[in-house]
Amino acid sequence: MKLAAMNPAMNLFARFSLVRQLLTGGGVILLAGMIVIGTWVQHEIESGVIGRAGTVTSLYVDSFISPHLESVTGGGQMRDVDRDALHLALTGTPFSQQIVSIKIWAPDGTILYSSNPALVGRKFPLKQELVAAFAGQLRSHITDLTDSNNETERKQWVQLIETYAPARAHGEIVAVVEFYQATDDFTQEMRTARLRSWLMVGAATLIIFLLLAALVKRASTTITVQQSELREKVTQLTALLSQNEQLHGRIQRAAERTTTLNERYLHRISADLHDGPAQGLALALMRMKSLADMCGTCTVTIGKNPSVADEFGTLHAALQFSLDDLRAIAKGLQLPEIEQLSLAETARRAVRDFERKTGLEVTLAIDDVPDEVPFPVKITLFRLLQESLANSFRHCGGAGQRVNLKMYDEHLLVEISDSGKGFDPSAAVSEVHLGLAGLRERVEILGGIFSVQSAPGKGTVVYATLPVVLLEEDHE
Repeated sequence: MKLAAMNPAMNLFARFSLVRQLLTGGGVILLAGMIVIGTWVQHEIESGVIGRAGTVTSLYVDSFISPHLESVTGGGQMRDVDRDALHLALTGTPFSQQIVSIKIWAPDGTILYSSNPALVGRKFPLKQELVAAFAGQLRSHITDLTDSNNETERKQWVQLIETYAPARAHGEIVAVVEFYQATDDFTQEMRTARLRSWLMVGAATLIIFLLLAALVKRASTTITVQQSELREKVTQLTALLSQNEQLHGRIQRAAERTTTLNERYLHRISADLHDGPAQGLALALMRMKSLADMCGTCTVTIGKNPSVADEFGTLHAALQFSLDDLRAIAKGLQLPEIEQLSLAETARRAVRDFERKTGLEVTLAIDDVPDEVPFPVKITLFRLLQESLANSFRHCGGAGQRVNLKMYDEHLLVEISDSGKGFDPSAAVSEVHLGLAGLRERVEILGGIFSVQSAPGKGTVVYATLPVVLLEEDHE
């Protein structure tokens, strides 16, 4: 029930603006501080007024009463003549009009003199204030008249100001004078003092609150302006980020299209090489062979050079070698028909082609990869496997080659490793390695990551990640 009652108040406070929250919280704190300070000031004023009354009483005792107490020095009894003189001193002065009752105590707790003659000679237990007064301290406070020696006072008053003042004779405390004063004048004085003190504390609190409100208002205005500027900048940055995302998307889509177009260009170059220079070289070889057959028995030489027949044989061999290289280059540039293949089938095709060309065996591990992926991903995977396996074969003979494919967070993880002689990657960076550079570019152009780990004598591992979800092509 308490939580249910607190929640509406908390929700209401949460709906306040920052300025209202600060002012409300500050106001509550200032109000609590005002109450604490006002209460403390009131207590100090009461103590001061009572203390002032005690001080005046002490002066009265020293001036009018102490001279009549010389007879009690050394524990003696008060003389009748001293009592009469003391009674006359107490009734013949203006200050005596403020005193409603008086007692003079001996050190043993015996009342030597009292405005109530019935108490004279009676002995009572020493109160703490009485002991302190015999020790030389002035004690003054408001009493509720509950002590056993206050029977007479309780019949007329509810509260009185009780003062204990030490009385000295020849520099020695011989007795303690206990005065009782009415609280009427004190109450009026206290009421006036309280009103003034609370007005001062309240005015000071109000001034502090107004200053705090002005500071908070100014700070709130500054914060509001800064928030407005910040929102404007955030809006601008959001627009820029949106534009950057659009540009990034266009760049990536262009890169994806570039991958496909690059393969088409390579296919066209392969066809042009096959239909152009390769056909010309083949025709030249045929004509060269006919001329070589006709001049096969010719032994004519030119200077120290071999015979014409030998020259024809050398030219024929060189042309045949060039033709074979040209056809191999054209075949390498042409990508197999993999567009209709799945991702796993594309990997198997690349590995199978390498095994057929080299006669080696490659370990292929495929772990739960998707069947359908964008065509640029399949192109990049095929070229990655083709070039990496070929590099391993050229540099280390293809020892212990292994290919692993698996998925992680919508990315295809490709690992191509061997147990060959390895190399120093830092030294390889400073050299021109078109194969590695081309592979890195192919992978990163699709938003993937490419890295090579190797060390002399520890084999080589090629790592690559390829996103299997590419951006949709636009038609802008």
